[in-house]
Amino acid sequence: MDFNDTPEEAEYRAKVRAWLEENAPRGVKGASLGDEDESQMDACKAWQAKKASAGYAQIRWPREWGGGGGTTIQSVIFAQEESRMGVQLGGPFAIGLGMCIPTVMATADDATKQRFVGPAVRGETIWCQLFSEPAGGSDVAAIRTRAVKDESSVDANGDFDWVVNGQKIWTSGAHYADYGIVLVRTDPDAVKHKGLTMFWIDMKAPGIECKTIHQMSGARGFNEVFFTDVRIKDSQRLGALNDGWNVSIITLMNERASVGGGGGARGGGSIKALQLAQKIRDENGEPLSNNSTVRERIAEHYVRAEGLRFTGMRSLTALSQGKTPGPEQSVTKLVQAAGMQDLADFMVDLQDQAGIIRDPALAPENGDFQEMFLGSPGMRIAGGTDEILRNIIAERVLGMPGEIRVDKGVPFKDLPTGR
Repeated sequence: MDFNDTPEEAEYRAKVRAWLEENAPRGVKGASLGDEDESQMDACKAWQAKKASAGYAQIRWPREWGGGGGTTIQSVIFAQEESRMGVQLGGPFAIGLGMCIPTVMATADDATKQRFVGPAVRGETIWCQLFSEPAGGSDVAAIRTRAVKDESSVDANGDFDWVVNGQKIWTSGAHYADYGIVLVRTDPDAVKHKGLTMFWIDMKAPGIECKTIHQMSGARGFNEVFFTDVRIKDSQRLGALNDGWNVSIITLMNERASVGGGGGARGGGSIKALQLAQKIRDENGEPLSNNSTVRERIAEHYVRAEGLRFTGMRSLTALSQGKTPGPEQSVTKLVQAAGMQDLADFMVDLQDQAGIIRDPALAPENGDFQEMFLGSPGMRIAGGTDEILRNIIAERVLGMPGEIRVDKGVPFKDLPTGR
């Protein structure tokens, strides 16, 4: 494992740092994905456009699609330097550029690519991903939203309509998205992994209704999305008919590839936790950081965060050498999400009665641990639950036997629904 930049990487880092010093917006703070107000959204779009004009919006994408024609490690370096500058304005585009548009680029025809890729890179359009459903849990293949072919709609070019009915949930940014990719069931007679098809969809099409979900953290980034007789053309299909499962794998793999940065800041949130413990006094007027139990708990989190950071560096080392990273990211997400929740719980408890105060103007450390306390449980669900990740690690990394599947070989329409 090599912690240092190669000479070429160091040169690129210096170039990026100089560009950011000159061009990065100052004093503009982004919001959580889906929670951007109008002024924040304008700032996000302006920054995305500026990066695109300089070739930094999607560094590893081909130049003909608006990218920078660079390498994955260059993309990671830019993300690191952008984070160092405190620029956090990529939220509205994260899903589109990280998941949706790569799927379009891999499966759509040239006309569709020409229509969508460039505007997305420049921040002119925003995309969402419509997979999860209320009855599906973490099982992506348990899709019940139906698309039925309208035989009477065939035009002179052979194109025809699909009529979509159903519901999606936990769709980030759907309330302001221009387009989305949607996974639907087109053949209920096939086994559940074989009867799915992926389409791109106009989120302003008639019959689509978005209802924002108000979370306990105060965030409103998630949505329920309802489809009532929504018509989409077969020409909007991504990939082959009933091959949506394989297309969805492309989407999910791109989601993993879009997560970079090398393991986060040194010590994670434990440094801020120690600073807060130094300010809080016990009944004798001594800082809680003098308490051996408090120091031990914070030290445990520091060690865990450093382990994650160095594990991330394994991925960076592989990328730097032109290799494919191993299973590190699956392990990282599992450990990181649980660690965040545990640290937040401990630090809110440490604040005693002040722990119930969320107002950043009044709460210690601007209420960061209160926000972490409310938001961290969701991190153990988003992007794959703890249980799903443990299965992936057990079966695909450790080579253990797979779980028994009672739905194997059974047509989807014959699967029990609990009704």
